[in-house]
Amino acid sequence: MAFFTELGVFGLFVSAFLAATILPMSSEVILVALLLSEINPMLLVVVATIGNVLGSVVNYMIGFWGGSFLQRKVLKISEAEFEKSEQRFRKLGTLSLLFAWVPVIGDPLTLVAGVLRVNIALFLVLVTLGKFGRYLVVAYITLPST
Repeated sequence: MAFFTELGVFGLFVSAFLAATILPMSSEVILVALLLSEINPMLLVVVATIGNVLGSVVNYMIGFWGGSFLQRKVLKISEAEFEKSEQRFRKLGTLSLLFAWVPVIGDPLTLVAGVLRVNIALFLVLVTLGKFGRYLVVAYITLPST
């Protein structure tokens, strides 16, 4: 994680992107470290959000254009995880994308959105709102009130 922190804002972007796609990592750790280094908090929240949303777009595209091979080999989502996410998605509807930031369920939700051909504009709005809110909360908790 120190590698990403040393890269500053760019490292945060990369870690947030990768955290939403193929690597089991936490971009929040990098965000907290950079918040404590006195870089502009709103810049960090926006950069983390953009990186994480773009990672989710990759998942969406894999669902939209890819097949089960990409689902299993690239995203490492099992058939059982996929089926649970699809059931959750169908039960809760498109608004479930507000929870695309949640560990374990988020990546499969974004993949299912692609498979089900959710409108990309709606996908981007909901995923961005959820991920922005999560990073905003992390920043609020991390930084002392003034």
